[in-house]
Amino acid sequence: MLMTKAHPASPVSSEKPDRARILGMQSIVSLIYAGHDVTPLWNDLMQRATADQTDAATLLDMATILHTLGRADEARQLLTSAVALRRDFCVVHGDGSGPHLLAFVTVGDFMANTPLDFLLAGSNCVLWLHYVDLETRALTDLPDYDVAFMAIGESTENAPLLAHMQKLLAGFNGPVMNSNPELISRLTRDGVSEMLAGEPSILSPRTYRVSRADLVAVGAGTKRLEDCISGLAFPLVIRPISTHAGHGMERITDLSGLSDWLGIQPAQELYVAPFIDFRGADGFYNKQRVVFIDGKAFASHMALSDHWIVHYLSAGMGQSPEKRAVEQAWMENFDADFAVRHKDSFAALYRHIGLDYFGIDCAELPDGRLLVFELDVAMVVHNMDDPVVYPYKQIAMRKLFDGFIDAVRRKPGAISLTAL
Repeated sequence: MLMTKAHPASPVSSEKPDRARILGMQSIVSLIYAGHDVTPLWNDLMQRATADQTDAATLLDMATILHTLGRADEARQLLTSAVALRRDFCVVHGDGSGPHLLAFVTVGDFMANTPLDFLLAGSNCVLWLHYVDLETRALTDLPDYDVAFMAIGESTENAPLLAHMQKLLAGFNGPVMNSNPELISRLTRDGVSEMLAGEPSILSPRTYRVSRADLVAVGAGTKRLEDCISGLAFPLVIRPISTHAGHGMERITDLSGLSDWLGIQPAQELYVAPFIDFRGADGFYNKQRVVFIDGKAFASHMALSDHWIVHYLSAGMGQSPEKRAVEQAWMENFDADFAVRHKDSFAALYRHIGLDYFGIDCAELPDGRLLVFELDVAMVVHNMDDPVVYPYKQIAMRKLFDGFIDAVRRKPGAISLTAL
């Protein structure tokens, strides 16, 4: 295991994890994902919060339940209240004898920070969440840790905090994964498409930020689409800035469709990109999630869908043995097949991004190029799918998780004594 150590410029606190200990995202989301009734858990947490209004850990677990159930505003309120009471929260995996990972995180939904808790499933690691904001003046009085992780993801909301963390981490003396917040801040959709534009093995559709006013003028016929962005033509994919998982995203084929969409979408700034038809020979839209850890690619999941917006949960993977067979073959042969075919693309991605950990959603085009839809540090990577229905996924995800923990151990500055 790693031996916990204090770093001179980042003194640690002597606090025990008891009051800070939470169930955590992985435990709670797994229960709800599997269809379990969390009412008894909620009632227990409510009793604890009523008995002790300073029990921040209980409030945070309640916020996680609400986030998972889609009650975002209530969740944000509880999370803010929890963080106002304390800044450090602890999740203990297994017997807690493994590496102690300290994550710098911020208040937000599940896409605000790298969801590290999922990556530690089945391990003996301890995860400390240390909440920071623009009022944080120094990264001091931290819990015991072996390796830190800059877990704050790219978003419009997080942009000022990423710039702030760039300054704070400049004087931080300790091992940090994803240690350069500036690199994370570059992972906007338009930034990624521009970054990858010159790579012959990759197609990242050129994405542009366009104001609502300009698009309204286009829809009304008083401005040409060409006048907004030279060379841009229908069909388009359009979505509000700082959205994920297809929220608010639409394929627009003509001026009428543009006007109709703008009539229900109030966002003042939008991403616009050309639509790429990425259906395979089987007629399905096929999307893969790949995670990069220290430059090595790992298979996370594959989904085949009739719809161009490919979501694993709505793609019918659980109902189709044929689709699962395709995913199983992709996962089992990933290192010898997909990763070999796209080794140039993978090398280019790691060279451009420069982070210890990130993920991509992608597809393979008929001409052999890798079509990159999205690149982020905060994609959810998990092993929550039913092992009876998806036995192959447990093996692939264990490989990915072990790869992550190995990277934590290898991080320069960590003291590695024995294997977990």
